[in-house]
Amino acid sequence: MMRTIEIVLVIVIITGAFLTASFFAVLPSPRDVSPLNLRRLSLTTMQMLDSDYYLSETVFKPTTDPQWSTLQVALSASLPPNVVYNLTVYEVQPDQQNLYNPIWSLSNAESLGVGSDSASYLAASSNVTFNVIPEKIGEHGGGGTLYILNCSDANGWWITGYTAQKLAQDLYDLLSPYFQATVIVQNTTQLGKILNGTSLQGETLQNAVVINTFGEAAPIPSGYYMSTGVGYDSGNTYHYARYFHTLGKRVRQYNWTWTSIVGWPFYYVSNTASFSGSQNSWGIYGMMMVSSYGLQAFLQGLDNQAYSYSTSQTGSPGLVYLSSGARDYCNYYGIYPSPYQTSTRALPDSITSNFHLRVSTYIFNKVGSWIAGAIYRNSVSGGFMALGLTRIPDIRLTALGLLCDYKPRIYPSEYTAKGTSRLVVLQLGEAGGA
Repeated sequence: MMRTIEIVLVIVIITGAFLTASFFAVLPSPRDVSPLNLRRLSLTTMQMLDSDYYLSETVFKPTTDPQWSTLQVALSASLPPNVVYNLTVYEVQPDQQNLYNPIWSLSNAESLGVGSDSASYLAASSNVTFNVIPEKIGEHGGGGTLYILNCSDANGWWITGYTAQKLAQDLYDLLSPYFQATVIVQNTTQLGKILNGTSLQGETLQNAVVINTFGEAAPIPSGYYMSTGVGYDSGNTYHYARYFHTLGKRVRQYNWTWTSIVGWPFYYVSNTASFSGSQNSWGIYGMMMVSSYGLQAFLQGLDNQAYSYSTSQTGSPGLVYLSSGARDYCNYYGIYPSPYQTSTRALPDSITSNFHLRVSTYIFNKVGSWIAGAIYRNSVSGGFMALGLTRIPDIRLTALGLLCDYKPRIYPSEYTAKGTSRLVVLQLGEAGGA
């Protein structure tokens, strides 16, 4: 019985102590326990008001314009009912002692209290354009010429949906700002001239980039480059593999970067006048098949190996993804191809050891022993890009790969004219708080 009384007394004492402590304890307000992030709310509100350029448009209006009243209505509707605000617009004056000059403000309260916070937002006038100035490839060294093959007397293959001429124009628009000189090679006669070491417009021929827009086919000049011992191999089925061996030697001689934009490189030669009666298996006239012997011959020439009539190999790794380096440069150069592609003509990594090549830029991640897209450099001179993708070429990948490899810098232009920038500061507080 005494034990029960003792237990009851203990419970009464503990309960009394708890009630007494609760009576005198000062609990924090819900606002202090879970405070509103006013800075984040302020910035988010201004971004929302400017999602269709409305805020930036309004802050450049005269203060008597009725759009200011509309802005205040929109601002009030965007904030919780217990939040008070003060929005102030400042003129940015870069060359003045006072950088920011207040020109107008909107508010719904005389005081925001001591618990306020703010965020700022820089608005630009609609008549201002911001430009960038790219560094020219070759500006600080040799080279700097971009040759784009646009031969009117050749046909392409594996460029489904496009013509070589359309691809040439698009590549010119994308890449010409980054090179000191961009030369469009209009026919196979002009191609023969640069292969012989003669410039077309006084450009620097050494260390140039040559982009073949004809897919798996490559234009071939008539005459010298179709002759026995230079381009024509009479002793084998696919006669023009020797031309690609000579082409590889020219790439090595001039330290060119030859660029193949899609498919299996050097699979056909094309010259619509010389091969007017010839067609490939799908009815494209002016073409002669070289098959897998063309790539092997080119690599032999690039590595200064003797010509031998032998086959090359490609693989089909399927879905491939942009390398981390290529993804990083997408934002820098503003070029955004799909991050994944389908590859059915990837090159084996064994070519790096067989032909003294190193990969200077991976455009796609390797899949096993297959390289779907990369730029290769010979240990002595010359290099080439191969994008072993399926049929439809994406020239953004060509541009991105070359820019990733050469890495020209981009300099933003500075625009400091008066009246082109205004700073908007939105300060928020909570109603009812000290």
